[in-house]
Amino acid sequence: MNNGLTQIFDFFLPRICPGCNKKLSPDEKPVCKDCLDSISKVNEDLLEYEFDRKFRSERIIQNFYSEYIFETDKTLQRIIHALKYGKQFRLGVFLGELLAEGIKNKNWQIDWVVPAPIHHLKKAERGYNQSDFIAKGLSNALGIPYSTKLIKRSRQTESQTRLHINERAKNVAGAFKIGNSKKISGKNFLLVDDVITTGATILECAKMLDKENANTVYACSIGITSLEDATYSQELKLQE
Repeated sequence: MNNGLTQIFDFFLPRICPGCNKKLSPDEKPVCKDCLDSISKVNEDLLEYEFDRKFRSERIIQNFYSEYIFETDKTLQRIIHALKYGKQFRLGVFLGELLAEGIKNKNWQIDWVVPAPIHHLKKAERGYNQSDFIAKGLSNALGIPYSTKLIKRSRQTESQTRLHINERAKNVAGAFKIGNSKKISGKNFLLVDDVITTGATILECAKMLDKENANTVYACSIGITSLEDATYSQELKLQE
């Protein structure tokens, strides 16, 4: 959208930064610069540490990237909440484009970008899957196709936010199925979620791809929650 049209739309329906609730100027992104600068970014040491804890032992996900540290009652939580429940679709695309900037620095060969799916009943209730729009932004920025049909959630599960760490893997075990196995074999995949806490959901999706002879599976998210901070009370606030 050009600047002139943005100014017209902003006059009738002002855009508000989801991080601070301030009005955005026509030339600003969906999140203001001050809010983006206030979010703690993930450094390489933390990425390596969390990859070791969440994924390395299974030897299915080959590498992992996350842009920001998810902290309770902080800016990123408000942004994710706006995307997840506020129908701010452009915000999801913008976050995906931000995520792509970090992934461009990796030497990853990717054939498909795939968002972590939600059950069709939950999608009907909410109206959309927030990770679909993050995947779309990644796809746009990386020039790689994305698909919401390659992995399906075959059964509805209890919300992960309501479970303790050791219950999450059991909750999502067997909850996914492959939508089109012919597109999996020999291909490289980038799995996408909004926030990764224990990694149970992403890992279960990766297992489904691995069973269909995927070549390489990578994972990424906008935010990552350290396992030490992934308590029931903290995570439940994301749903408020």
